[in-house]
Amino acid sequence: MALQKYLIPFFIIIINIISFNYSFPENPLENFVDEASGTGYDSQAYPSYLRMIGDGNDIFEDLIKQSRDDVSSLKIFDQAAVSTVNVSDFGAEGDGETDDTEAFEKAWMVACSSDTAAVLVVPQKIYWLKPIRFSGPCESQLTVQILGTLEASDDRSDFSKDGGHWLIFDSVRNLLVDGGGAINGNGKQWWQNSCKIDQSKPCRDAPTALTFYKCKDLIVKNLKIQDAQQIHVSFQKCKNVQASNLSITAPEKSPNTDGIHVTNTQNIHHNLCYSHRDDCISIVSGSENVQASNITCGPGHGISIGSLGAGNSEAIVSEVTVNGAKLMGTTNGVRIKTWQGGSGSASNITFENIEMHNVPTPIIIDQNYCDRKKHCKNRSAVQVENVVYKNIKGTSASDVALKFDCSKSFPCLGIVLQDIKLERQGGKTAKALCNNIDFTIIGVVSPILYS
Repeated sequence: MALQKYLIPFFIIIINIISFNYSFPENPLENFVDEASGTGYDSQAYPSYLRMIGDGNDIFEDLIKQSRDDVSSLKIFDQAAVSTVNVSDFGAEGDGETDDTEAFEKAWMVACSSDTAAVLVVPQKIYWLKPIRFSGPCESQLTVQILGTLEASDDRSDFSKDGGHWLIFDSVRNLLVDGGGAINGNGKQWWQNSCKIDQSKPCRDAPTALTFYKCKDLIVKNLKIQDAQQIHVSFQKCKNVQASNLSITAPEKSPNTDGIHVTNTQNIHHNLCYSHRDDCISIVSGSENVQASNITCGPGHGISIGSLGAGNSEAIVSEVTVNGAKLMGTTNGVRIKTWQGGSGSASNITFENIEMHNVPTPIIIDQNYCDRKKHCKNRSAVQVENVVYKNIKGTSASDVALKFDCSKSFPCLGIVLQDIKLERQGGKTAKALCNNIDFTIIGVVSPILYS
């Protein structure tokens, strides 16, 4: 009897642990390819996305396997106790029509206030939501497990209190957002009212679909984010971030729908991200130690640092590495863009192991950006220095494959090009344009640069 007294609680704990591990989906991304190839996506709206899936089954099989391994080995919680909070228990209907905002807010309050590690579960349904701020700090480690689809209200008046955000996680530490589900910004109403689509309309910003603000020790993975009102995912004033297995899509003509936007954020790593929107990744002032690997872009504007220094402001970006990317049909490849009149620096930046396919300007530094009809005076500029381009190959859709338009007052310094081979689409010879640049050549670089 004494032995049974101790063994029974032990077995109960073991059973609870096993149940928790298997409460996650065995394969959070098993519907990833099926949904993309079904009627849920229009082949003309998402041409590059569907082409990539059709030609890259091996990539997605590896992604799915990695997702399964990640979930099955998840050990972010203490094993003692885990609280599960399901939005259905708070009245969420998940029928795609009922307003489920209040149910999500109530579920978040319970999960965030839990004194043990908590999992907020969003089942495999469609949830119609107005803007929500998931505010911290929370009492313990927290997972938001999105298995279904979150769909934004298409009523623009619902955003009257905060026109800049739809879903925002504010000041949350030790947060994991996962699950293989989808976040749909339902942005059509916003795009058709954009001054870039209809010049008779006033120019106004639209909401960011998913924002992480002042979050620390954050993991975001295994999600599809689509049709954002403007920016899809923004990391603002965050520290220690891992973002992986993210697929970001929107129609080619949707305006300003950047994929991943990084601002004032330190120590962030993007891995296995597929973005088919405006700037695939944009990195702006205050960001440091940014790493991006295994990135696929197209169509869109490519990978951008900037713009920096708008409105005569100071901007600083440093320690950025993009290692492993494929850009297809983007208007730019890897770009650094700074405004005339700004100050600060963009330094210690590396772009390496990158493929370009039919990209009009594969490599560009524009230190003289100006949005006036008349040419701006050559004034102060954000200093661009210590930038490495290594092992970049592919085709340019224009004659100019390399464009370095640097400031006469603040020339680009310490630019290194190593093993570059960029040809004009169709096998023709491309060329390089260089102004006010200090550069070093290592290995074979084509097209040839002339100082």
